[in-house]
Amino acid sequence: MSATPYVGRRMKRVEDPRLITGIASYVDDLRPAGLLHAAFVRSPHAHARVGRINVDAARKMPGVVGVFIGADVNAKCGTVPCTSDLPGLKAPAHTVLASDRVYFVGHAVAVVVARDRYAAVDALDLIDVEYEPLPVVTDPERALEPGSPLTHPHLGDNIAFKWSLTTGDDKEIDRLFEQADRIIKQRIVHQRLTPMAMEPRGVVASYSRGDQALTLWTSTQIPHLIRTLLPGMIGVPENRMRIVAPEVGGGFGSKLNVYIEEALCSHLSMRLNAPVKWMESRRENAASTIHGRDQLASYEIAVKNDGRLLAVKTKSISDLGSYLQLLTPAIPTLTGLMLTGCYKFQAVRMDVTGVYTNKMSTDAYRGAGRPEATYAIERMLDVVSNELKVDAIHLREMNFPKPSEFPFLTACGLYYDSGNYQGALKEAKKLVKWNDLLKERRRAREAGKLFGVGVSTYVEICALGPSKAMAAGGWEWGCVRIEFSAKVTVITGSTPHGQGQETSFAQLVGDKLGVPMEDIVVLRGDTNVAPYGRDTYGSRTTVLGGTAILMCVDKLVAKARLLAGHILETAPDKLTFENGRFSIGDKSLGWPELAAQSYVAKNIPPG
Repeated sequence: MSATPYVGRRMKRVEDPRLITGIASYVDDLRPAGLLHAAFVRSPHAHARVGRINVDAARKMPGVVGVFIGADVNAKCGTVPCTSDLPGLKAPAHTVLASDRVYFVGHAVAVVVARDRYAAVDALDLIDVEYEPLPVVTDPERALEPGSPLTHPHLGDNIAFKWSLTTGDDKEIDRLFEQADRIIKQRIVHQRLTPMAMEPRGVVASYSRGDQALTLWTSTQIPHLIRTLLPGMIGVPENRMRIVAPEVGGGFGSKLNVYIEEALCSHLSMRLNAPVKWMESRRENAASTIHGRDQLASYEIAVKNDGRLLAVKTKSISDLGSYLQLLTPAIPTLTGLMLTGCYKFQAVRMDVTGVYTNKMSTDAYRGAGRPEATYAIERMLDVVSNELKVDAIHLREMNFPKPSEFPFLTACGLYYDSGNYQGALKEAKKLVKWNDLLKERRRAREAGKLFGVGVSTYVEICALGPSKAMAAGGWEWGCVRIEFSAKVTVITGSTPHGQGQETSFAQLVGDKLGVPMEDIVVLRGDTNVAPYGRDTYGSRTTVLGGTAILMCVDKLVAKARLLAGHILETAPDKLTFENGRFSIGDKSLGWPELAAQSYVAKNIPPG
């Protein structure tokens, strides 16, 4: 252990100097020899039949290496993967380029590859695409009406799935609603949002025919998952594929996906025997990177006159867009799991209908379904407060589980392991001087001015670790290595995009090993360095990635203790470990001596 802990100390992040001085390396900074540039023709129509695509003029343009349409590449590239598998899910095949139809504005129709980006973009204007506009549906409620335009006619309707979450049975819900003094109803709209990371998406794919191996640099949150899923699209074996996420300028869930550009640039690199680069424009970002939210829901809460909450029912329509991306169907189910928020309900029922419309896909974005639940239940409690004339804070406090009730099983079937919600809200009131705010609001209203005061609470499924509720995945990988020089290398399966893991992981390791932070290097974001990992999303990195690292340190210290005991000729459990040294009496060994002895292996115990 360290005598002066790093954890809890205010300190500058170790990665910041290269970031704020502009010397960090992002995807757009990569320029391998022989680099070619890709640009995409994207549909201006939300729904149209694609006729003839004339690419002759573009192919003849100086600097253009190739122009490709769906007929050229779709048979060589698999469809975009979706890992969510809800019962009855209808999933249309999502090819890398549109063929006979386009289904949303921004749908890629053709790709130009040229020797520089300017030539590639200029050549787009020379491609003539014949479109026959078709009826469009962009309203998810209208999409469910009889006679509505069909996003994918071969599916028969616009319903992708139906999913329900119920506590007990319908009779229990009905009984609680019959016992209620009041039933409060509200329609809640979660508008569609567009992620705008500071760095748009970007890809550099480089295939080596000699090694039959692909290296893909991509601005992503999930290099390891891409390495798992991309082989199914392009045919390169996983053990001949290296995925690198260099510096990533923000993600917010939008880079938690496998996109067509990653597959197509990889295929084109193999096909053209040259590295291929694509950088997303801000306009493309708005149209062709996943969107977030877009749920419509009707809520009903059964409540007693004193404000006690009994049960909640909701019917939700989730606008999925035109295709399924990696987690698209799963997002509204997370809304259901967090439906009750911080409160005690006896029963819940949620019915979700996932709907296809002529828009870009929705997927994980900043909380991934969970903020929708918080907004809805908090809005509903404010409506209850207004209807019953019950103080908003008192209403929340009386419906919180008591500290003695934790671990608390929610009506949605989740366990909240710990909490003191009353205490937290009391402290929040103190910090903001709540009573003073109420007095100020009263004075403002008396003067004819508007002055708002509000309260909201929030609890969230975080980390998504291994559990009965998450049968697959959830774990994280890490490695801690003492080098011959006693410097420390930390390797993590997590992939940062602004979280500061190089600092936080070095703090954890520095404290546990008793070594200076400047002697610690944290490596991440390269599948050839970190063999596997579950990457970075869902507020999981420090909780799971950090815990994996700490478990590595514990194993390393235990192994070093055996070696130190052998060298010092004493029982290992008699040694004390502090400030990076194992000691007994006036004898001690530190990491420099132990590391050197370990690598040379002249005097080490059996095993």
